[in-house]
Amino acid sequence: MATRDAFVNLVNEAIGERVDFMVIAGDLYDGAWKDHNTGIFFCREMGRLKKAEIPVYLLFGNHDAESEMTKKLQLPDNVFTFETRKPTTFRIDHLKVALHGRSFKEKETMENLVTGYPNPLPGYFNIGVLHTALEGNSAHANYAPCSIDELHAKGYHYWALGHVHEHKMWTGQSTIVFPGNLQGRHIRETGPRGAVFVTANESGVQQIERLLVDVLRWQILTMDAAKFNTLSEIVCSIGKELEGIIQNNPSTKPIALRIILTGKTPAHGELFGLEHQLRTEVLALAAAIGPDRLWMEKVKVSTTAMDGSEAIKARADALADLQYLLEAAETDQDFVKSLQEELLPLVNKAPLELHSSVPYFGEIRAGDVAGLVREARSGLLAYLATLE
Repeated sequence: MATRDAFVNLVNEAIGERVDFMVIAGDLYDGAWKDHNTGIFFCREMGRLKKAEIPVYLLFGNHDAESEMTKKLQLPDNVFTFETRKPTTFRIDHLKVALHGRSFKEKETMENLVTGYPNPLPGYFNIGVLHTALEGNSAHANYAPCSIDELHAKGYHYWALGHVHEHKMWTGQSTIVFPGNLQGRHIRETGPRGAVFVTANESGVQQIERLLVDVLRWQILTMDAAKFNTLSEIVCSIGKELEGIIQNNPSTKPIALRIILTGKTPAHGELFGLEHQLRTEVLALAAAIGPDRLWMEKVKVSTTAMDGSEAIKARADALADLQYLLEAAETDQDFVKSLQEELLPLVNKAPLELHSSVPYFGEIRAGDVAGLVREARSGLLAYLATLE
C-alpha cells in the first residue's frame, strides 16, 4: 500500500496548498495489469481534486500506454489527457498557462517526440510535459530520447518530465525537472521521494520545492568488516550503526534497510557458516533499537577470507586434503558439468525476481560455476578452521 499512501499524501498536499493544477508525466499503471482496483483508486483521488476545483493534466508513458485502464477507464472531467497521435496543447487562459505534451501510444516509443512539440504561445507560461529517458540515463530504457539542449531550444519556461525515478533538475533557458517517483519501490530506489511544488508568475519560475510524500524509505548500510575478528564483534558494531540511523533520522517514516558486509576479515569463516545466526541477531537488534522504524530487507555477506591457503596446505591434515580437493574441483570439467546440471533445475524453478538479484543464477545458466566453487571453498575452509 505504500505507493497508494504516497499518492494520497500528494493529493492531500495539493488540496492543502490550493494548487492551481497538477501535472502527471506518466506511468500511473504498470503495463497490461487488469486489476481495476488501481484505476478505481486513482479515480477516487481525482474526484477529491475535482471537489477542490483542481484540474489534472495527465500524460501516459511507457508503462501505462498498454494498460487496459488507460484504454477503457472513464476518468473524472477535471482530468485532461494528452493525445497519442500528435502533441496536445491545453490552455488555462485565466492563468496564462499553456501545457504541451504527447502521450505514448505504444510502450516501445523510440522516436524523439520533442521535435513535434509546438512553438511556445506568446504571452503564456509554457510547460512541456514529456515522458523520456533524456540523455545519459542508462539505468532507464531509452524511450522518447532527446537532449537537454533540445529542451532548452524549444523555448518553454518549464519541462515536467517523467520516466526517470530519481529527482534531477537543470536550469537555464528552461527549467527542466524530473521529480522522481513518489515512493521508492525497492532497495535500488533509496532516499527521500516525492513530487515538486512549483511557484511561477509572468516573469518565469520563482521557486521549486521538493514535496516529499513517501511513507517508507530504503537505505543501504555498507560496513567494512576488516577490523573485526569475530561475528560477535560485527553484531555489536551493527547495533551501534542502527542506533545512529535512528538518531540521524528524526522522521517517523519506517526505514527498509539492507546491510552489506565487505572486506577481507578474520571473521569471514563465521560469517560464511553462521549467516543465518547473523541475520537473526540483526533482526533482534532492529526490533530492540527501532521497533516500527527498522525493517531488515537483507543482510548480505560480501566479505573474503584472509589469505591462509598456504598455511592450510602446510598442515598435512584433513583440512589440507579438503583444500586440495576443492581446488581441483574448480578445473574438473566433469565435476563442473555435473554441478551445473544439478543446480540448473533449481534456477529454472526460482521466482523471476530472484534471477536479477542472485548473481550466481546467470553463471549457472552459462555453465560457469567455477567461481561459485571457489567462493564456497574459501568460506568453507575459513569456517572449518574456526571450529578447531
